[in-house]
Amino acid sequence: MEREIKSWSKLSVRQLAVIGMLSAISIVLGITGLGFIPIPPVKATIMHIPVIIGSILEGPVVGLFVGLIFGIFSIVQAITTPTPVSFVFMNPIVSVLPRVFIGIVSYYVYSAVKVNNKFIKIAAGALVGSLTNTIGVLGAIFIIYLAPYAKALNISVATAKKGIITVGIINGIPEAILSIIITSAVVSAIMKMRSK
Repeated sequence: MEREIKSWSKLSVRQLAVIGMLSAISIVLGITGLGFIPIPPVKATIMHIPVIIGSILEGPVVGLFVGLIFGIFSIVQAITTPTPVSFVFMNPIVSVLPRVFIGIVSYYVYSAVKVNNKFIKIAAGALVGSLTNTIGVLGAIFIIYLAPYAKALNISVATAKKGIITVGIINGIPEAILSIIITSAVVSAIMKMRSK
């Protein structure tokens, strides 16, 4: 507990380096389009995975900062490459808050799973972190912007409701699976290297 309280007040050089590196990876994934993997009929994002990796390896503060930078990048992307629904991502409640929570939730789920199997702990953190992103972003759009979102897409509110829920399920499941696979591989490899 003391270590966690300390980590909120002072970041080590390693933690700062991890924040910078993982934030840069998130941004590169977004700019290049590599953060979107086509799994027909959808494109699953892996842009939230660096946030989960940072939080599991270095704690909730690192996850929070990587998530913050990911969220800010979403706002910048909405402004610089607008689409008809980019206005929803200009609101930090939609684009930043859920991304900040990814890091916090992933770490505490990982820590709360009391089993000796590291893979299960990492997979649980990755799964819930990924769902935090999907439910957080789409939930905020649903609650705050449902009518304007429907209007921007020139569809009815009922259709927009169904669309948001469908996207949540169709995108959320492959994203969670990819998150578990990639996070488990990366975190396990780094933990193995650190233990040598």
